[in-house]
Amino acid sequence: MTTLFEQIAQRAKQLEHETAEFLMDMVRVPSFSGTEKDVILVIKAEMEKVGFDEVTIDGLGNVIGRIGNGPRIIAFDAHIDTVYAGDMSLWDFDPFTPKIEDGKVWGRGTVDQEGGMASMVTAGKIIKEMGLNDQFTIYFTGTVMEEDCDGLCWKYIINEDKIRPEMVVITEPTNMNIYRGHRGRMEMQVRVKGLSCHGSAPERGDNAIYKISRIALEIEKLHERLKVDAFLGKGSVCVSQVFFTGPSQCAVPDSAWINLDRRLTFGETKDIAVAEVKDAATRAGYPDAEVIVLEYAEKAYTGLVYPMEKYFPTWAIPEDSPWVVSAVDAYERTLGKKPFVDKWTFSTNGISIAGMEGIPCIGLGPGNEVMAHFPNEHCPIEHLSGASAFYAALVAKLNGKN
Repeated sequence: MTTLFEQIAQRAKQLEHETAEFLMDMVRVPSFSGTEKDVILVIKAEMEKVGFDEVTIDGLGNVIGRIGNGPRIIAFDAHIDTVYAGDMSLWDFDPFTPKIEDGKVWGRGTVDQEGGMASMVTAGKIIKEMGLNDQFTIYFTGTVMEEDCDGLCWKYIINEDKIRPEMVVITEPTNMNIYRGHRGRMEMQVRVKGLSCHGSAPERGDNAIYKISRIALEIEKLHERLKVDAFLGKGSVCVSQVFFTGPSQCAVPDSAWINLDRRLTFGETKDIAVAEVKDAATRAGYPDAEVIVLEYAEKAYTGLVYPMEKYFPTWAIPEDSPWVVSAVDAYERTLGKKPFVDKWTFSTNGISIAGMEGIPCIGLGPGNEVMAHFPNEHCPIEHLSGASAFYAALVAKLNGKN
């Protein structure tokens, strides 16, 4: 006699083709940050088709499907914006004309992160069909603008939609492992001023590019000194962009600035990170260099601007957390093997949910995170059904089903 959890896995396998087809429907609709409207409508229609109790689109443009009306609240999240395709010569096919080949779905967003969205919706269908939920109000969120500003969408959901779950499952790619945290991050800028003059006599001026270059070299040295955490690993910093102004190509530049990508491990805060960069500028000989934490204030496809500082805190939950323990048990009983419990290398919406708000998050998503932002992106179909089974099984587990 098959157990309930085996039946869940079997049903997810039966729905595998539907899940893959829904994923391809999303991939066909390019959905870059701030332009997600059309794919949001595709997702809304699919949620309604499979029988979600309620489907709404909020003021920022997130699509929110609801199943159940219990006193406790949990959520499953997938951001549905993608990065651009990049250099098309690196792709073997049109990234927005998806295909199924070699047991995988190919196309931009199949791994990061619309595969998780497809599996979530199938899980919702299974939860409804099999009557797996009676204790929870479950929200399934297709969130916007994550690639540009991770966590902004959930800042809006918590503060404006007034949805505050007791736990959120993040469906970013994990290669079907269970993740329980990741480093935080910051986006900073360092600015210096110079003095322009004719390029034929550069000694008359003060070259801002030379100044910012010396600071950049000190940033490179700073990276080697950053803190290491036993679980999350080492903090990091890199110069990611360089800019300047000047009267012409034949003139000494009068200002220059660099943007920094800073990854924060445990024990590293915004104030510490800013102070370290200021110290690097001082070591380079420019204590007056300006160090700024950047702000995101771009327009959503709804027309709303919802600003957010680009400081995204570090987070992790303990391996013995009841949420992780429940997730491991549901995984083993449904997928028939022990999961690897680890962390993401990159950042997710968890920076807002867990890092800012203290709401526990666990992660499991279809696809290998190595394929995120990578040409010829593809997701194994068996991951799609496996993730659907896990999400539904976790709901069953949390509802006390056996």
